[in-house]
Amino acid sequence: MARKQFQHHEAVSAAVPGEGGYSAAIAVKGLGAGGAPTFHRVLQEQKFTTALAADQAAVDELERLIDVTSEGELMFAQD
Repeated sequence: MARKQFQHHEAVSAAVPGEGGYSAAIAVKGLGAGGAPTFHRVLQEQKFTTALAADQAAVDELERLIDVTSEGELMFAQD
């Protein structure tokens, strides 16, 4: 699991279980906000057989994350 902090949000890598395996995800929550984070599935077309593999893929995507909008949407660097 990896964490990245922005001006108003924090983002954490995650693995989300589902049908056919695990999905890589990035969980976003406002800094100092209560409640549950919002999970954004990344690499939508891929399923992973283990939570560890899905989280590692999410860590890689988190490294590309450059910001989170005020609405909590992810903004990635262009390749």
